[in-house]
Amino acid sequence: QVQLQESGPGQVKPSQTLSLTCTVSGGSITTNYHYWSWIRQSRGAGFEWIGYIDYSGSTHYSPSLESRTSISRDTSKNQFTLQLSSVTPEDSAVYFCASGIFMRDSDRKQKPLEYAYWGQGTQVTVSS
Repeated sequence: QVQLQESGPGQVKPSQTLSLTCTVSGGSITTNYHYWSWIRQSRGAGFEWIGYIDYSGSTHYSPSLESRTSISRDTSKNQFTLQLSSVTPEDSAVYFCASGIFMRDSDRKQKPLEYAYWGQGTQVTVSS
């Protein structure tokens, strides 16, 4: 069974870049049809999909965050990383990494609740 664990700083200053890493065990991030997403949940709000990197290394981002988002991977460490630039207090949230298996043309890849495996989540607060 795939297990995911988020790591990174719990506090980031406004205008800086938020950087989180997801370490994956129990499966390879290069396995066909596996998609690796970042998802967040602000207090009192639903889940928001941020973006994914797929088994081939291709990425896709939420249009509302695309200009500030970058997701990359290190296959030697079986990790993938989120960078969100120019953060504001509105970016404060619990950030999750998640994994799912989808067909290439499926629109389910952008829906948080379609992901089968999740990390425990990590709180990130944007504050000076």
